[in-house]
Amino acid sequence: MSDESPRAPVRLTLYGRRYCHLCEEMLSALESMRAEYEFEIDVVDVDMSETLERRYGELVPVLVHAESTLCHYFLDRGAVTAYLAAFR
Repeated sequence: MSDESPRAPVRLTLYGRRYCHLCEEMLSALESMRAEYEFEIDVVDVDMSETLERRYGELVPVLVHAESTLCHYFLDRGAVTAYLAAFR
């Protein structure tokens, strides 16, 4: 019997906007990575919060985990893969 308990999946947050084609593309690219890496994705519309709109403005989409910004505009597959590998 192993003392190691299963880890909860990493929960990434994708900040974006409705009707944003770059946001849709990043979400789609992230979904394709789920076969290899176990993670959850929370999608947050920055237009629903003045604070988030000021913070991310025209940078969307922005992919973050905790306080780490992983990428924006386009999925940096190498950076995200390296980041997620650290949680395996």
